[in-house]
Amino acid sequence: MWRRTLLYGAVLAAGTLALQLLDYQRFARTHSGDVYIFLIATGFLALGIYVGARVIAAPRARPFDGNPEAVATLGISARELEVLEQILAGRSNQEIADRLGVSLNTVKTHVARLLEKLGAKRRGDAVARARELGIVR
Repeated sequence: MWRRTLLYGAVLAAGTLALQLLDYQRFARTHSGDVYIFLIATGFLALGIYVGARVIAAPRARPFDGNPEAVATLGISARELEVLEQILAGRSNQEIADRLGVSLNTVKTHVARLLEKLGAKRRGDAVARARELGIVR
């Protein structure tokens, strides 16, 4: 029984496909100009989207360089920059010492020199000043 139903469904599907093909051929013959215009318009639409995405797209952000001119002018060393980044992350002197593998007194010295070079009284002021100068993000 199910074979007969399957065969009957396949014959109906083939007949429907044949009718649709004939209808499509008639449509394509009578409206061939419209089909060509549609294809050309679709091509221009795709080209416009591509060009628009390439030309009008937002410019890529420059990679962060840390304003080396300001760093050189202020005389901030590489280790002091590392300490400044740790301060920016909100770490205490002891945590900075543990992370960088130096003594607590060394970190205190770096922090004091950073405060002096950035003209700040507190760590928060130093971070704000470093951000103003573009030394840190």
